[in-house]
Order: sequence, then structure tokens, then C-alpha cells
Amino acid sequence: MEINAYLHILVAVDFEQESEVVVARAAQLSRLLDARLTLLHVVEYIPPAVESMYLGYSGEIALPDTKDLEDELMEFSKSQMLRLGEQLGVPEADRLIRVGATGRMIDTVAAELEVDLVIVGSRGRHGLLGLFGDTAESVLRRATCDLLCVKIHEE
Repeated sequence: MEINAYLHILVAVDFEQESEVVVARAAQLSRLLDARLTLLHVVEYIPPAVESMYLGYSGEIALPDTKDLEDELMEFSKSQMLRLGEQLGVPEADRLIRVGATGRMIDTVAAELEVDLVIVGSRGRHGLLGLFGDTAESVLRRATCDLLCVKIHEE
């Protein structure tokens, strides 16, 4: 049986302090295996507010402008990705930010880039998803390559 080395690793990053262990594990593996490392952050899609939705309230409701919120999230993501990419020495071309459903977008990018390994973090959950967590479980269902799930210990 032939086992191919991991040549290209994709790590999903969320810029949360407790998930730094995920990025550290990905960086460690990429160095050990001399593999290309790609960072991916997914900004969840924010649907536009539904103006004519019946809420049982006849007054005006101030809803946030979703475009402004999405722009703010993108600017924050860009600054965090710049910092993280420079810290890890990841080339600019391998620092990706996408908008969409996180699990689906991770799978899409992994397939587009033909990566060998996807690394995601998993926070502890109870019940059926206790093994993985929402994003990891979603990626696992449609994965086209190996998946490494790094346990995130929350304080």
C-alpha cells in the first residue's frame, strides 16, 4: 500500500484566541512535511434584511445595514489575515478570505486547490455532534481529501 505525503495543507482559521492551537498544528505539520500551507477564513454570508416581514409590531424597527456589517467583517478579516500570514510566513496568494457557509466553503476551496489535507478546529459539543462540531462535521460529509480535526479546549 502506497501512502502519499501531504503536499498542500488547507487550514480554516477564525482568528479566535482559543483556536490558535489549530493554526499552530497546521504550521507545525507544514514545516515537518515541507508542505504548502494555505490559510482560509470564511465570513458567513449575511442575508439582507427582509423589510416587509410581519413582526406583529406596527412601529418602525431599526435593522442594521447588512452591507455595512459585511464590509466591516471583511476589513477585520483582511487585517487579521495579513497579521497571521506575515507571522507564519505564508505567501499572500495562500491567504484566502471567502464569503459563504463555512463548511461548504472549506470543501469548495479544498477541491479547487486540490489540497491533500484540511485542518479544522473542533470545540466540545454535547449530543450527536459531540465528536466534531458543526463546521468539522459539515466538512467531513463532503471532504475530497483527509481531514484533521484539532480539539480546541475552551476555558
